[in-house]
Amino acid sequence: MRIGFIGLGNMGGPMASHVLAAGHTLTVYDARREAAAPHLQGGARWADSPRAVAAASEIVFTSLPGPKEVEAVALGEGGVLQGAAPETVYIDLSTSSPTLIRHIHEVAKEKKVHVLDAPVSGGPIGAQQATLAVMVGGDPAVYQRVKPVLDAIGNKVTYIGGIGSGAIAKIVHNMIGICQQVILAEGFTLGVKAGVDPEALRQAVMGGAVGQGLMLNYVMPEVVFKGDFDTVRFALKLARKDIGLATELGREFNVPLKVANITEQELVEGISRGWGERDSTTPFTMQEERAGVKVRRS
Repeated sequence: MRIGFIGLGNMGGPMASHVLAAGHTLTVYDARREAAAPHLQGGARWADSPRAVAAASEIVFTSLPGPKEVEAVALGEGGVLQGAAPETVYIDLSTSSPTLIRHIHEVAKEKKVHVLDAPVSGGPIGAQQATLAVMVGGDPAVYQRVKPVLDAIGNKVTYIGGIGSGAIAKIVHNMIGICQQVILAEGFTLGVKAGVDPEALRQAVMGGAVGQGLMLNYVMPEVVFKGDFDTVRFALKLARKDIGLATELGREFNVPLKVANITEQELVEGISRGWGERDSTTPFTMQEERAGVKVRRS
């Protein structure tokens, strides 16, 4: 197929190379022409603007820093939608705004151009090794048509839902990962200052429920998605005791534990509602109340 690729940085560069290696005709553009050197050496063609890339392509990818760049490249003067012919598929691989991609989708619809959001996860190493997770939102029929090309850049390509769904999934994914870094910092500074070797601590965490992915592999699908908070697997009062032991240890060794303290207050609120004998996951419903949504499998 005739593929266009715009944005050849640490992520886009390797992804574009995989598309080229898969045997597609590739046209590329980047704000820095030198970024395209390996692709041009491999047989890709250079275009002088996103518009020119789109005019030469059946599928156009963008891999850009964020919403501002995506909006300019897709909708701006000399942008993708100015050059895309009817039935062209525009796929944004950036971590960007679902509201923006939905707007781009509406504008593109008037031109009979298809739009998918397909942000990726796996970092530069995943991009280099073609092992990225690709989270796709948009028309399922269009997704099926372009999936063989997406398979060239990632081995975990997943259809998430309607337009914008991929962007939402990626934002949630990154939010959890970034917040996880904070709680890891709290936990490991606490453990090391209290006297445990960091590698021994890592092995202990990996060997337990946290390291084995209990929350995502069991608690979310089997408890939360089913709303099964009445079956007691680990009582809330025991979870409150355990988090209390952690915050107490933090005070003993003068280790600030902001996230742990907030979590403790969530559990205390749950117990104040009379939930101490219920499952420790029950406070999940308090966030559902605040958000005005239930996280249940349909």
